[in-house]
Amino acid sequence: MKVVVSGASGLVGSALLPFLREQGHEVLRLTREAADAPDAVAWDPKAWTIDAAKLAGAGAVVHLAGEPIADGRWTAERKEKIRQSRVDGTRFLAQTLAALPEPPEVLVSTSAVGYYGDRGEEELTEESPVGIGFLSEVCRQWEASAEPARAAGIRVVHPRFGMVLAKQGGALEKMLPPFRLGLGARLGSGEQWMSWIHLQDLVRLLHFSIEPKQAIEREALAGAVNAVAPEPVRNRDFTAALAAALGKKARLAAPAFALELLYGEMAEEMLLSSAKVSPRRLQGTDFDFRFSTLAAALRDLLGNS
Repeated sequence: MKVVVSGASGLVGSALLPFLREQGHEVLRLTREAADAPDAVAWDPKAWTIDAAKLAGAGAVVHLAGEPIADGRWTAERKEKIRQSRVDGTRFLAQTLAALPEPPEVLVSTSAVGYYGDRGEEELTEESPVGIGFLSEVCRQWEASAEPARAAGIRVVHPRFGMVLAKQGGALEKMLPPFRLGLGARLGSGEQWMSWIHLQDLVRLLHFSIEPKQAIEREALAGAVNAVAPEPVRNRDFTAALAAALGKKARLAAPAFALELLYGEMAEEMLLSSAKVSPRRLQGTDFDFRFSTLAAALRDLLGNS
């Protein structure tokens, strides 16, 4: 199958591309840089330009592109970049795919568990309503912006990513330096729930979503799919487990007020909010998590660190 991937150079995309090729797929990259490689397709979502002719014959599109959300304090300008990169970019891509003479069978357009907002102890499934806050509203608009593809008969899947754990890059890479120095700290009370997924499982999930064989053998996935491991953990337990995996203790705490002072709204919605998310739809399929527990994931990622 010909599979088109946006955000191919990011944390998830850089792992997804070789995996798809290993599975025998032809992979094309949507890129805003010079599209002089055979596998590159030029696009500029800000200018609403794309080399649509190169998309002909694609069976699936995996849309991963978006402005990073955890790289610093959310100013008004940064928030608008985050929103535009997801909402406007997805709408443009969905409209482009819908207008193709032969649209792809499936569009996997990512989202995030930020959709649910700060929900305390509530167990959250794909049926749970949208939350309150900047991220929740962005995710709601993000998913809705794929409507042109749905209207054209394309099966649209929205994997709602939890925190992605990987050997290089992402949140774990940022956490490791202080934890290796014995300075790992729980965030705020540490009682907030964290929903996470190992990068390998996430890549397999994305492939699982596009496989035509899967769609024939069982009810095809469509709509929201919580892309999280079946074992959410409290922040204090995550902190202790990561420290133990590195042979350290985690006795420190980062007070909520200090985090809010440093990161503002981002701290409230990403570091201190609680989202106990369940992958209920995946658990109703034959998808198997290779890393269903945090201990197994950290063991694989950190080895004898």
